[in-house]
Amino acid sequence: MTTQEFPIPSYPDRPRMRMTRPLDRTAERAFFGGMALLLCAVVFIGFFRTFFGAGFVEAPLPSPILAVHGIVFTAWMVLFLAQAALVSARRVAWHRSLGSAAFCLPPLMIALGVIAAVDALGRGVRIGTLDAATSLAIPLWNITAFAIVIFAAWKARRRPDAHKRLVLLATIGLSDAALGRLPWAQVGIPTAAGAVIGLATLILLVVAYDLATLRRVHRSTMWAAPVVFAAGAFAVPIGMTSAWHGFAQWLAPTVVPYV
Repeated sequence: MTTQEFPIPSYPDRPRMRMTRPLDRTAERAFFGGMALLLCAVVFIGFFRTFFGAGFVEAPLPSPILAVHGIVFTAWMVLFLAQAALVSARRVAWHRSLGSAAFCLPPLMIALGVIAAVDALGRGVRIGTLDAATSLAIPLWNITAFAIVIFAAWKARRRPDAHKRLVLLATIGLSDAALGRLPWAQVGIPTAAGAVIGLATLILLVVAYDLATLRRVHRSTMWAAPVVFAAGAFAVPIGMTSAWHGFAQWLAPTVVPYV
């Protein structure tokens, strides 16, 4: 008696199942929780002298809008850390409930960011050796990148892999202001260069995590990381152009015109 071999049928119309590397949930929680702690530390150190160490609510700021701006942005960082902690504690339902409230903040943050930037321009605030008009480019471009990426994060709220990366990258972009206030000069690095180096390092940590866990760069990281980096890296060169100085003078006629 012989055994007949039946070939396994193939179905060319069916897409092949993509084999993916199993996710290490412990490593995932450690990475995103660690990044949340790192970003909170960067913001705290960067703004310690002028805001946190100066009394937080009672800090002697030149404009009341800056106090509101600081409190709202601090609330975002606290929520960001709390959300990472809830995921680490496997309180996913709480994470989702708090997320619904947390996403009420970005529209307010974007509006306050623009108002604070224009207010600083009117007062002639200079970042390092940059003039006031060039300094304006840094917060405006960063808040624009934040708006784009955080909106994408909201749309991807039902896709956790994309959502968590987009929220992280959007928050990294916000940290650029704090990175520019770190004591780079003490190690011989110009402030503008130090901020770009710090921003690139934080973004590369996300890319490295993707490569280590997925063996590829996640699609969300692939487009959002360049947006965040470009906003931080090219804000100053754009701010030095005559076109940008014309825009700044339109916003605040008292700004010294570009020469």
